[in-house]
Formats: sequence, structure tokens, C-alpha cells
Amino acid sequence: MNIIKITALVGLATLVSACEDFQVTQQGPDKSVDRGIDKKHLSQLEAGIWVDPNGCDHWIIDDGVEGYLSARLDKYGKPVCSGVAPPTQTVGDFKKGSTGLIGDPV
Repeated sequence: MNIIKITALVGLATLVSACEDFQVTQQGPDKSVDRGIDKKHLSQLEAGIWVDPNGCDHWIIDDGVEGYLSARLDKYGKPVCSGVAPPTQTVGDFKKGSTGLIGDPV
């Protein structure tokens, strides 16, 4: 019985160890690099704005394989609620082939 448990534990540890194939910094995974096929830095991708149900803005990037979303904050760390679009709508050319029109669904 113990040999079965040990074998299962070693097999599980081997499977889990293969999950992290990207660079890890002291704070965790480096999320400033696009992990898709094109391997571009996020600063090279076009960001759009998605307005949440409360009316506050979020930066959004979609390269077709991965997507990124983060709150749009002012210099004091408070949410920006600009009214650039109705709630739950997007603005900007944030994905390949996007028309970038107001009202594109997320």
C-alpha cells in the first residue's frame, strides 16, 4: 500500500513541476511579456478601454490567444470613471481585426 502512495506522489510531483515553463521573478511570473505566439512585449500591443457595470474604466488587450485586463487608475491609485462609453462596452482597437467601435462586446 505504501509503495502505491509513494509512486502516486512522485508521479504527481513530476506532472506539476512541468507547469511552470516561464520566467519567474521574485514577485512571481513576469506578466509584462506576451506569452502568445508572437512573443511581443505588452507595450507593443494596442490597448482599449472596457467600462465595467459601475462605469469605471479598465485597460484591455486581446491578441487572439491571450487577454489582459487591469483597472485604469489615476496617479493617486483611484479608479478612473471617465464616461467614455456606456457600462459593459468597449472603446479602442484592442484586438486583431477589431473595428474598434463603441459597443463591441467583450
